[in-house]
Amino acid sequence: MSGCVIICPVGFVEKDILDRIAGHIEARCGVVCRVFQKMDKPEYAYDERRCQYNSKLILKHLIKLSPKDILGFMGVTHVDLFVPILKYVFGLAEMEGQCSIISMHRLRPQFYDRPPDRDLLVERARKTALHELGHCLGLTHCRNRRCVMYSSTKIEDTDFKQADFCPTCSELFKWQLDKCPRASGCKS
Repeated sequence: MSGCVIICPVGFVEKDILDRIAGHIEARCGVVCRVFQKMDKPEYAYDERRCQYNSKLILKHLIKLSPKDILGFMGVTHVDLFVPILKYVFGLAEMEGQCSIISMHRLRPQFYDRPPDRDLLVERARKTALHELGHCLGLTHCRNRRCVMYSSTKIEDTDFKQADFCPTCSELFKWQLDKCPRASGCKS
């Protein structure tokens, strides 16, 4: 698994969703991406006052468990995430690090009183995963609203952007990938 991106379900997450996220990362980034064994639901991060899970605590836990010779270690969960200064987040990443976490909770159409739509859910998850992986490789938020690195503060932002990097962010991603020592042997 040296140099690859590992996707790890945190609590129960459907295998086909994980596989589709992994396939998207492989196709867009040209790196090997594997689905790892499930971790327990992160009860240690639950905040009773907010009825949500602290994404920073989950990220710290993932950092402790992450193999050091991989490019990325991404947790995927169905629990609702927050950071203390925001009401919620779709995901959080260790900037220029290995670890990230994304939540499917607010990506589900049902959260917005819409009928279930698995394809829309997967598309939102793929965008969020690629966005957080970009942060792990040092990419910051892009001003291009169509770029996957644009900051999604609401679901409409996620829906509007494309599931890929803009030309500038694509070049930055490739440059960061080429200079990253953990990326050796990860290219597919």
